[in-house]
Amino acid sequence: MRADGGDPRGPAHEIRAALSAAADPVRAAQQRAYLHSDLHHLGIAVPDMRRAVTRTRRGLGARPAPYVLALAAELWSVPDGAGRTVYEYRWAAVELLVQCARALDATHLPAVEALLRECRTWALVDPLAVHCAGAVALRDPAAGEALDRWAADPDFWLRRTALLALLPAIRAGRPDTARLTRYADALVDEREFFIRKALGWVLRELSTRDPGFVLDWLGRHGNRVAPLTRKEALRRLPAAPQDRPAPTT
Repeated sequence: MRADGGDPRGPAHEIRAALSAAADPVRAAQQRAYLHSDLHHLGIAVPDMRRAVTRTRRGLGARPAPYVLALAAELWSVPDGAGRTVYEYRWAAVELLVQCARALDATHLPAVEALLRECRTWALVDPLAVHCAGAVALRDPAAGEALDRWAADPDFWLRRTALLALLPAIRAGRPDTARLTRYADALVDEREFFIRKALGWVLRELSTRDPGFVLDWLGRHGNRVAPLTRKEALRRLPAAPQDRPAPTT
């Protein structure tokens, strides 16, 4: 596979070799159990993952988006020598896209979406959602079209991504409250844990900047709001009278 005159197979091999050298079987068993994963795990610590990807990325220098996406795809899809899909290779692809998010724009989100549909775990979905798709959306308004489509997707991981991709704008002081309102109103009756949690997370983040918005939204929907979502949304706000524990006698 080649992109813009560069072959990503060599750099991908370099990253995989660095990960293999840092493998820890004990950590691998713990991670696999924690994530309920059916992939093969090497047991890589976060600093080792970031170091492996960063070293190769810096060695490559600035590369255009097609090359970055090709390298991510190579890491994502190539199994180990035993033909097993390796969690850390996919994690490395995610870390690469996070580190190179500034090279991407809205036209590249379909390639990110293809990976999101295969993640099947919050550990891979969330960094792609916040630090890749969300970073793109912060810079490129055209990304809103993809987020709107994801918010209504049958795959709940895509719906979670649409919500979490709003976080960078909130943290930058430029919240897209109109889009958040649409998403939150549409998802208020969700039964899926990961959607309820994500909705509460986004509302919680906004609550420190615009508590009125959060309290108004919770008030409008009343008991339709899942307890988990409400708890998360109110976590950083002073307890309202109805949320305070009853006095003991």
